[in-house]
Amino acid sequence: MRLVAFDFDGTLSDSEMTVLLGEQRGVADRMADITERAMNDELGYAESLRERAALLEGLELDRAEAAFDGVRLRPGAADLLARLNDAGHHTAVLTGGFERGVARALEREGVTVDTVVANRLPASGGRLTGAVEGPLIEGTKDEALESLAADVDVPPSRTVAVGDGANDLPMLEVAGLAVGFLPKPAVRPACDVVVASMDRLARVFEERGLLE
Repeated sequence: MRLVAFDFDGTLSDSEMTVLLGEQRGVADRMADITERAMNDELGYAESLRERAALLEGLELDRAEAAFDGVRLRPGAADLLARLNDAGHHTAVLTGGFERGVARALEREGVTVDTVVANRLPASGGRLTGAVEGPLIEGTKDEALESLAADVDVPPSRTVAVGDGANDLPMLEVAGLAVGFLPKPAVRPACDVVVASMDRLARVFEERGLLE
């Protein structure tokens, strides 16, 4: 068994949750700019996430749910996750994005992962508060990957990380196999392999015996 951990926004999904939420609040352009700066390592991730959450203050919960309904997995992602599950690996999503969007996207495709580590947007009085909470604000993905590997008794050499942005760098640097999925320039040097589609990622996994 291996532990295969995926980033979500920009990797398993071609949606960007904060931008979808921003569209519901009329601040999508500001959201996209902050996200791009963070993914290129020009802005600290925790700072960027708090800035984006603050822009959502006052958004009605039904409109937030409409945004989460728009989150989609990339073509081929559900099939690849199912194949990894069938092969007996422990699959995980480690994301600075939000639990609700991950859950909706997986449910829509009828696929599961073993572990989701994600953040949350608290609400009060039927509206988002503008705050954000969860393990991957100040916490880093290397810590999450190493903790999960210890929990499921998988040595570091048998961990796989797949990501694209600067906040994925910590887990890519400690994983036994680091895969960049359309990685940002700052991320590419940390990757053992770079892919641009789920089909290509499946071939990489096949070549390394993960899908036997």
